[in-house]
Amino acid sequence: MKEESIKTKAPFLAIHRQEAGYRPIHDRIHDFGEVEQTLNTNDRRQQAARCMDCGVPFCHWACPLGNKAPEWNKALHKGDWELAYLLLSATNPFPEFTGRICPALCEKACVLNLFDHEPTTNRENECAITEMAFQEKYIPVFHHIRNGKSVAVVGAGPAGLAAANDLNRMGYEVTVYEKNEAAGGLLRYGIPNFKLNKAIIDRRIALLEEEGIKFWYGMDIQSTDELQGKFDAVVVATGTPTARDLKVPGRELKGVHFALELLAQQNRVLAGMEYGKDERITAKGKHVLVIGGGDTGSDCIGTAHRQGAKSVTQIEIMPKPPVGPDDPKNPWPNFPRTFKTTSSHEEGCTRRWNINTLEFLGKEGQLTGVKVQEIAWKPNPDGGRPLMVANGEPEIIKAELVLLAMGFLKPELPESQGNVFYCGDALNGASLVVKAIASGKQAAREVNLVSEK
Repeated sequence: MKEESIKTKAPFLAIHRQEAGYRPIHDRIHDFGEVEQTLNTNDRRQQAARCMDCGVPFCHWACPLGNKAPEWNKALHKGDWELAYLLLSATNPFPEFTGRICPALCEKACVLNLFDHEPTTNRENECAITEMAFQEKYIPVFHHIRNGKSVAVVGAGPAGLAAANDLNRMGYEVTVYEKNEAAGGLLRYGIPNFKLNKAIIDRRIALLEEEGIKFWYGMDIQSTDELQGKFDAVVVATGTPTARDLKVPGRELKGVHFALELLAQQNRVLAGMEYGKDERITAKGKHVLVIGGGDTGSDCIGTAHRQGAKSVTQIEIMPKPPVGPDDPKNPWPNFPRTFKTTSSHEEGCTRRWNINTLEFLGKEGQLTGVKVQEIAWKPNPDGGRPLMVANGEPEIIKAELVLLAMGFLKPELPESQGNVFYCGDALNGASLVVKAIASGKQAAREVNLVSEK
């Protein structure tokens, strides 16, 4: 872009959206390093200049955390990275997480997206600001005045960490109990390293510990009863541990696994844990079928490629979403549910929609294929969920490994107890990391309100 054109036009008209993009496929599929690249600082500042500082910034409204993108984009554009981080972290305690894995609800609400489908690169800007803050040591470590009260947080996923962070800053003595061997929840054990390097999590946990939060690992708390007498309040942030199953004939065959069995194990292997041959779940040399069309299914695809799969197929029982950028069934201000191609899909995958799974097939206890059938959805004359009808003959997809990525069941919560608070997926069911963080912050506010009465 010529300098004179930028001077004569507003930046959001003169400068087009520029994404950092991904590492080349032939390079990235051979390791678990982060696939997303980054722009140089000059290009990143130019991208921040595209933010219009709207009179009515819909990005504020769309972000569950209320991030003030116009304010920190302005600071970034001016080259004040420290101010940009202070403005960003005022609403978002973990922008290094959301800057990598958030679907950027703010960008879908950006006026530039509504105008010409070229929203400001808020998510990438957020990540760049945070990395600069860590690099230049702009992140202050606070030692807070204590109020004499204590809180236990059960679960060290994004919701639990957000609640712990805010409560600690309010002056509470915070102890986090985590059943796994390290903090992060699905950030660590669900999201692959090629999307979120686990050193990023470790870096933040070290800061939280330095600020006074205590972490206890390997603590599987089955009931809050044992904590209620020891703490003034208990925050439960245990997520949605139960994956949705597929109870069809052959489910017991060796080779059929929940998605998180593969993803969590692979992340642990990368962290140095060893598994026996019979324990190891791997796609190496196998035809892989992923059942479920969401982000977890996409993560399975990328992992299967890196493990050396022969082929990868993904099926989804619902119809193919409309190819964007607009979604006629979900017009603004609803979130557009349009066709999405992830970095993992780009690496190679056969994708099919309106496919129902009928049976897992095997020989001598080992999975060999999956019987499926194309279906159609018809309106229900009685209203409610559409009716599924057969739309073709059954067929068999060859597969030695099936990964079930069909979401999670919302936990059933016990009756309300005075000093027990729930947040994140444990409260709302499976959702986005940014929503879990917002829920954790809300739980901290509720604890404080009750405590001050």
